[in-house]
Amino acid sequence: FIMAIGKNKRLTKSKKGGKKKAVDPFLKKEWYKLIAPSIFAQKECGKTIITKTQGTKIASDGLKGRVVEVSLADLNNNEAMSYRKVKLCVEDVQRFNCLLNFHGMDMTRDKLCSLIKKKQSILEANVDARTTDGYIVRMFCIAFTKKQDDQLKETCYAKSAKVRSIRAKMVSTMAALAGKGDLKTLVKALIAGTTGE
Repeated sequence: FIMAIGKNKRLTKSKKGGKKKAVDPFLKKEWYKLIAPSIFAQKECGKTIITKTQGTKIASDGLKGRVVEVSLADLNNNEAMSYRKVKLCVEDVQRFNCLLNFHGMDMTRDKLCSLIKKKQSILEANVDARTTDGYIVRMFCIAFTKKQDDQLKETCYAKSAKVRSIRAKMVSTMAALAGKGDLKTLVKALIAGTTGE
């Protein structure tokens, strides 16, 4: 019993560290403006948040490579284009402005679902093409068969040989479109949507 005396000294003291004061995490953050590429009508397309520069952790390095998704309707002030989503990637940071570059374009799910119907064939194709300024873009394309004007038959399915020839045509058209000009020209053509006509 004698040995145990004086060993438990920490019984009377409060716990080490105690309770930390709740600090609002947003006090350590700062906002940066997102500046869209010049091909779009709207320059400022939103804001992003990041923790302030602290020691070796630099804020601008954390921002570079971020991908934001914006509706094309907001970028071009055109509500008719609301079913198209544009992905933009942060390329450079200048003071409190993030300069964005084109990263990808997609369709909203509801628009895609509205195109798919029964009693028709769906054809899909994709190709990796190189633009004249060195960017490699992976392009996807979807096509549907449709009834002829005087058709009485309910269905309009395509035969497998026809599907292959149409897919080859889709691939060559996409590769030609990408190889024709630089990334800026390609994005403009895709936004205009005249390629599939």
